[in-house]
Amino acid sequence: MRFLCSSSRTISLLSIVSSVLSNKTIIGGAYSAAGYLISVMQTVAVLEVLHGAIGIVPSGFLSPLMQWSGRTHFILAIVGQINEVQDSPWLAITLVGWCIGEMIRYPHYALTCLGRCPYWLTYLRYTGFIIIYPTGLVGELLIMYKALPHVKERNLYANFFSVFPFSYYQFLWAVLLVYPFLWLKLYLQLFKQRKSKLGKAEKHHGKRKRM
Repeated sequence: MRFLCSSSRTISLLSIVSSVLSNKTIIGGAYSAAGYLISVMQTVAVLEVLHGAIGIVPSGFLSPLMQWSGRTHFILAIVGQINEVQDSPWLAITLVGWCIGEMIRYPHYALTCLGRCPYWLTYLRYTGFIIIYPTGLVGELLIMYKALPHVKERNLYANFFSVFPFSYYQFLWAVLLVYPFLWLKLYLQLFKQRKSKLGKAEKHHGKRKRM
C-alpha cells in the first residue's frame, strides 16, 4: 500500500513537472496532468486512518483523520468540482508539496520498519515538513478562498446541506477560519516528533559508526 502510494506520488510529481516544462508556465496544467491520480490515491489513503485506529501503526487515529479529511475535502469537494481554481499556480505548488512530502514519508516508514532507514532520510522526513507544510497550508487556504464566490453562485451541494441550518458556502467559511488552528496543532506535534526521532536516530547512527 505504502509502496503504491509513494510510486503514485512520484508519477504525479513527474507529470506536473512535465506539464510545467512543456507549457513553460506554472499556471494551469497541474490538475489536468495529475489531479485524477492524486484524487484517487488521496481517497485510498483513508486506509492509513483505519490502520491507526486499530493499532497497526503507532500514528494514532485523530491526527491522520484530520489530515486525510482536510486534504480529501480540498481535492475532491473543491478543486474537483470548481474548474476556475484548477489553473491556479497555488494549486500546482500545493500538489507538488503534497507529492514531495509523501515521497519522503512512505520510504522512511518502510525502511524504518525494516530497520534499514539511513539517518539522512530520517533527517529529511522530520525537517522537510518545516517548509513543505506551511506552503501547502497557504495554497489550500488561497484556493478555498478563491472558490468561495463560485460556491455561492452555484449554491454547491445544496441538496446535501438542505438538512442543515447552514449552506456549504457558510460551512466553507467556517473551514477557512478553523483550518489554520487545526493545522497548527498538527504542525507543532511534528516538531515534538522531530526532536524525539532525530535524537534517537543520531544515537543509533553513532552506535553503527562505532561498530
